[in-house]
Amino acid sequence: MRKLLVVLLLGLGAVASAEPSPNAGKKIELERVVAVVNDAIILQSELEARLQPVMQEAQQIPDENERKRRIAKLTGQVLDDMVNEELIVQAAEASKIEVDSSEVQAALDEIKQQNSLDDAGLQQALVQQGYSLQNYKADLRRQLLRFRAINTIVAPKVNITEEDIHARYDQMQRRSEQVSAVRISDILIKLPDHPTEQQVADAKTKATKALDRVKGGEDFAVVAKEVSDDDSTKSTGGELGWFERGSVNPDWEGIVFAMDKGEVRGPVNGPQGLYVLKVTDVKQNVLKPYPEMKEQLSRELRRRELDKQTQTWVDELRKKAYIDIKLQ
Repeated sequence: MRKLLVVLLLGLGAVASAEPSPNAGKKIELERVVAVVNDAIILQSELEARLQPVMQEAQQIPDENERKRRIAKLTGQVLDDMVNEELIVQAAEASKIEVDSSEVQAALDEIKQQNSLDDAGLQQALVQQGYSLQNYKADLRRQLLRFRAINTIVAPKVNITEEDIHARYDQMQRRSEQVSAVRISDILIKLPDHPTEQQVADAKTKATKALDRVKGGEDFAVVAKEVSDDDSTKSTGGELGWFERGSVNPDWEGIVFAMDKGEVRGPVNGPQGLYVLKVTDVKQNVLKPYPEMKEQLSRELRRRELDKQTQTWVDELRKKAYIDIKLQ
């Protein structure tokens, strides 16, 4: 971002020479402004540098119209983020919050260490992303400034109580008592794509007889090997394996996740016909005791509330600011 200045450019030697400039009367665009935020501007080059790491996937979309739509949406979102960041920096400066050069260098050294980079490696990585070291340091300073502003201005408004933590733990405890995964076996009685009423009735009779045999004490695997039409599971006694929530046929999820271990139900409609289902095992979430979870939950709730309060603060900054988006 740059402070908004009106600059008058004069050609060198224009006073000393009477010869007209070869560019006289021509409009030369040195840099385009894509947004004005109070007394600062965001330049096209800055927006392009921010877009570069996230644009690759969108640029590979084969359909031209969809590619243009996605790129336009992504560009708008990134620019909107940049406007919010500029407003936070301005609020920090207005509050006399500062970040000195030693803090920027310390952050830069940490980034190099985390990524196993020396000075030359960092320089190369920055060039690949369209940055110079000077520009990257300026951006790093602004990141630190925003972080400090949020922790100085917004964080004191966040208040997480013991009751909040207990309520979150109770919510997690209720969820932990639910079944998280089930191990399923099936017996399939196949139906054609467009079955007649008689075919459906016959399949239902066959599936019901299989269910009655299992409920009468016969081993499910034995019955499955004898009568199931599911070639992929018949040889293993109908074993389908473990399924977590969201990974089961939607028509089945409400059924199998409500079943107890060892329970058998059917006939159930499915993609290939009628099924008899058995839940052979279940998994439930295990939650640590409250004292062991308290600190973690406190941090989680505080982070969520800080994000919420920060968004509210930025929304207020936007309402009071002069913002002019100049994307074409």
